[in-house]
Amino acid sequence: MTMLGGFGSMLTAGQTLYDRYQLQEKLGQSAGRQTWLALDLNAQSEPIVLKLLAFGAEMQWEDLKLFERESQVLRQIDHPRIPKCRDSFSIDDRILWFGLVQDYIPGTSLKELVQDGKRFTEEEVRKFAIAVLEILRDLHQLNPPLLHRDIKPSNLILGKDEQIYLIDFGAVQDHVPIEGGTFTVVGTYGYTSIEQFGGRAVAASDLYALGTTLIHLLTGTAPADLPQRYLKLQWRDRVTLTPAFADWIDRLSHPDVEQRFQTANEAIQALHLAGESAFGAVERPKNTRVQLQRSKKRLEIVIPQQNQQEESVFEMFGLLMAGVALPALMFSLPMFMMLLVFGVMSASVWVLLFALIVFLIFISPSFQRTYVKFDRKEFAVETQRFRAMSNRMTGKTRHIRDVRRDNGKITITSGPYRDGYHLHQFGEELTDFEQAWVLKEIRSWLKLKAE
Repeated sequence: MTMLGGFGSMLTAGQTLYDRYQLQEKLGQSAGRQTWLALDLNAQSEPIVLKLLAFGAEMQWEDLKLFERESQVLRQIDHPRIPKCRDSFSIDDRILWFGLVQDYIPGTSLKELVQDGKRFTEEEVRKFAIAVLEILRDLHQLNPPLLHRDIKPSNLILGKDEQIYLIDFGAVQDHVPIEGGTFTVVGTYGYTSIEQFGGRAVAASDLYALGTTLIHLLTGTAPADLPQRYLKLQWRDRVTLTPAFADWIDRLSHPDVEQRFQTANEAIQALHLAGESAFGAVERPKNTRVQLQRSKKRLEIVIPQQNQQEESVFEMFGLLMAGVALPALMFSLPMFMMLLVFGVMSASVWVLLFALIVFLIFISPSFQRTYVKFDRKEFAVETQRFRAMSNRMTGKTRHIRDVRRDNGKITITSGPYRDGYHLHQFGEELTDFEQAWVLKEIRSWLKLKAE
């Protein structure tokens, strides 16, 4: 067994603890605590997460109680979106310290994604909200209810399987607090509700933390850094959302616990209703250039890049430039090679540069149309330049699994196929309102359930 004289500085990658767990990478550290990615040498070097707590001057008895409670709770939970507790141990080596071994979830925390500049779409955040609410619903329905009390982006892992996992149960509450008894404030400032700061956390307290987490994902700003008015976070002017979804988040994160959703199940039902309301309320945007024809048997959408009066002019210009650009490129390329070899700056170089500019204009989206066509058997997403097909993606209509907005595009997901799911994307040139309208029409025609 590796002997440790001092807790903090003596832990290094490569050490083996408890004759079993080999440290690989430090994941986090706070007063008297460290979290490591390690290998379980008794389980074919499978990666695990090792949480360590040192019993010393920096630790309070309440820290040990919370650490032991986390271990006990995780041993009792069997949930597919919560890492399991595999083992716990203690070592008395000049300093008493405790270890907790958990499953490792391959993925990235939502906090890391936000810090990397990721801005989540409404559809992504809605998906995250439902995933977390379903976990909280299962925890809150236990007897006694389990309250996480520290929901925040760093405790939500987006796994490589695209599922959301809830981690870090170090602040978990597994009993109803005694009225008038002492309590320890847990949670993270900005995500913690008023009643939780007062030692009276309830199920709705976790919902508040989720609401502020969603606001962080949408705005890219931590809730503690957002302005407030009457204790309400002022965030809606920073994003573009459907009003129904924004209203839902406002209720989820309401500072008054009585005005909040009381249960995760109530919040889920309200979110589905808000989605249906928004789905049915989207109308054709004014002055849109998108052409849409719909019947029981077919749905056809045409997305032009320029307005109709300009299209014919741009097509003639584009074809003319194409006729100039390609011969100019062929003529100028040898001269350009002479420039590289002999350093001669001739007129042909200027012709080459001009041809390159024209060619870039030629391939720009300004000369592109997108056609999206559905019938009851097949669908196609086709891009054309000057009425000539440049890209075409097709599939069987019955294979469509979902249609949603993703990273500024409308994405049709079809499959599964032998090589997995196929993504068919279009519409990045549309406004948010045009995307919402086109999305609603497609999902309605396909009879997909409202998000």
